[in-house]
Amino acid sequence: MEAGFLGVGNMGLPMAGKLLDGGHSLTVYDINEAAMQPLLDRQVRRATSPKDLADQCEIVFVSLPTLAAFRSVVFGPDGLAQGRAMKLLVNTCTVGVPFVKEIEQAMAERGVTVVDCPISGGPPGARAGTLSVMVSGDPATVERIRPMISLWGRTLTVAGDKPGAAQVLKLTNNILSAVSLAATAEAFVMGAKGGLDPEVMLAAINAGSGRNSATEAKFPTAVLTRSFDFGAEMHILMKDIDLAIAQGEDLGVPMWVCQAARLVFKHAMHQGAAKQDLTEIVKYVERDAGFEMSKTR
Repeated sequence: MEAGFLGVGNMGLPMAGKLLDGGHSLTVYDINEAAMQPLLDRQVRRATSPKDLADQCEIVFVSLPTLAAFRSVVFGPDGLAQGRAMKLLVNTCTVGVPFVKEIEQAMAERGVTVVDCPISGGPPGARAGTLSVMVSGDPATVERIRPMISLWGRTLTVAGDKPGAAQVLKLTNNILSAVSLAATAEAFVMGAKGGLDPEVMLAAINAGSGRNSATEAKFPTAVLTRSFDFGAEMHILMKDIDLAIAQGEDLGVPMWVCQAARLVFKHAMHQGAAKQDLTEIVKYVERDAGFEMSKTR
């Protein structure tokens, strides 16, 4: 089965690489020529447009940062929807339930099946092959691609066979991650300004009930090192927060804590943080606290 990969940025590049490591043949496309070069060096084929990719490949994986970008590459004048060979579209992006349903309906009219397959773990997890893979769609199709998507991580969760089920699962995960990052930033600045060593806090928290994805992954590698290079920009996290809150509100679920976390990130975004690494939220908490944590690693 000829596979295509559209979007080889911070997440897509290592994910495409894992498919190559697993022995799969790939054709790739990205609007950024330089982004494709590491894969071209491994003798993959290069498509000239999304349509060209869908003309060559029966299955196309999509990894893009925003809903607008996804919509453009699917429905644009030279988009995937115009391709002749594509029969299966695998969405690895966080785009929300309504858009997945829209894509699935539009593709079904063209004889293309859509499988929803968002992932979690960030660029470090993509590089290490330790992503959490969430998938929903036609059961037979999911089983058909299981050997491929399992290359991205050891944990593969089937959320169901309904359109968008995996999106709900991914948004549930991402809003928890966002809330924990905002709360951890505030808690660590509070503790450090109160005289605690950040390393002492980290050890105690990760051995106790406060541990979370920020204390286990983001703070050790990107905050306490002051490198702030986790690899995901804040506007992408903000998009996920907005989608999760909208999903909750559509279902009549109060999202008060999530709304409070959104305000923390909005405050930073209004000060120019959109393109900054999401771990730099710590800097904005520090600025308002009049205190900067020391580099410990």
